[in-house]
Amino acid sequence: MPGVIRTLRQTVCHVLQRSTACRCRKEALPGLFPGPSPWQLPADANFHSASFSETDQPRVLITGGLGQLGVGLANFLRKRFGKDNVILSDIRKPSDHIFRSGPFIYSDILDYKNLRETVVNHRITWLFHYSALLSAVGETNVSLARAVNITGLHNILDVATEHNLRLFVPSTIGAFGPTSPRNPTPDICTQRPRTIYGVSKVHAELMGEYYYYRYGLDFRCLRYPGIISADSQPGGGTTDYAVQIFHDAVKNGKFECNLKASTRLPMMYIDDCIRATLEVMEAPAESLSMRTYNVNAMSFSPEELAQEVLKHVPEFQITYNVDSVRQAIADSWPMNFDDSNARKDWGWKHDFDLPELVTTMLNFHGFDTRVAQAN
Repeated sequence: MPGVIRTLRQTVCHVLQRSTACRCRKEALPGLFPGPSPWQLPADANFHSASFSETDQPRVLITGGLGQLGVGLANFLRKRFGKDNVILSDIRKPSDHIFRSGPFIYSDILDYKNLRETVVNHRITWLFHYSALLSAVGETNVSLARAVNITGLHNILDVATEHNLRLFVPSTIGAFGPTSPRNPTPDICTQRPRTIYGVSKVHAELMGEYYYYRYGLDFRCLRYPGIISADSQPGGGTTDYAVQIFHDAVKNGKFECNLKASTRLPMMYIDDCIRATLEVMEAPAESLSMRTYNVNAMSFSPEELAQEVLKHVPEFQITYNVDSVRQAIADSWPMNFDDSNARKDWGWKHDFDLPELVTTMLNFHGFDTRVAQAN
């Protein structure tokens, strides 16, 4: 009997000790997210500082890397941080050139487990999230756009928060709507977009800001204007005419535009876009007065762009066959961006205006603008 009593005493003491220890633990904030992998954050967690020291290079993952911006961004960041520190990812097969240019992996943002494994296995510290269906394409497949642009974003936010990443998510002129001030459009104003692409980008802006204030996620976002790049094909966006016009001008000497001649939209050359993206990612946290900024370089219409092309290609002809869907989208977007906060807070300054843009694009496509100007 004494042995039994002694055993009972030991058991009771052990239970009481465990109970006391449990009461002394810090409370945790449950990870109430839509991702399939629940987790907990300590109540005193602070994720504002980057997870690497100032002397270390960031380990970068780019999702949706085979789109218009991903490859150019990867090349730019590899020159800065080293080839092996920047990983390009997509669900599509890369070309031989892209595959040989640096690390490339398959990564599906709708597969939370795969995304999480990628971040852990490659020790990612910075994440650039470019996976999205663009404006015109999104309107033809709303359910897919909703899955990629919204559900995929939720997975990205959860993984970035769990693993203390610095996260960049691009937004767009498409995040504004017909009731927004259009000329110029400030950082903070009525948005109310009318495309699934625009709605999903407003959602991304607000969710990123919420995660910043609620969980300390280092979320940074730029609203891009229309981006013009020489070495990529148009990807289904409303501003893609400003890319296609150069392909057709050099190849055929003529171009059919799907927007009205007078449709004015803000634009930017890709080199400025990539530089702005890195600059906001490297900006000290204390210099950022907001989490989402407008950035801009120029604003023009198809007619004005065509006039600039004509200076180099005198035989160039432009005609107009207006796409009602794309025109309605463009008419709801800003005509010009007010990016004064970006210029004030972290020193944004563009390099390319319209003349430099046209010369650069035509030269890239093999048209000697110096000879054309001389003739």
